[in-house]
Amino acid sequence: MLKNGSLAIAVVQRQVMLVQAARSHNQRERWVDVYTYTPFGDRVFLASNVPQARIASCDILTIFPDEDGAREPTAGMLELPPQAFYEFMELSSRTQKRYEQLFSAWSTKAKRRW
Repeated sequence: MLKNGSLAIAVVQRQVMLVQAARSHNQRERWVDVYTYTPFGDRVFLASNVPQARIASCDILTIFPDEDGAREPTAGMLELPPQAFYEFMELSSRTQKRYEQLFSAWSTKAKRRW
């Protein structure tokens, strides 16, 4: 499923982040050990304030092919190719919209009770 060093997009602490596999994982594993990166600028990601995490495998939104590899300008920084960054932005906005819809539905339901 995920080889050591593979890049993916996943939901970590309710945020969409770029993650890199800390070790190889197979499809049967429920938990995945990853390094987490947050967006910093155009196609550039920095190691997050919680650089290592263990996430549920169901929180992985997409896995990038090995040939879509990111450049590592310096330690703790990754630069995605344009297509991979576009995919990150799409998944991030889709997840944000879903959270907004959930909140809107919840607040409407809460208002009805009053």
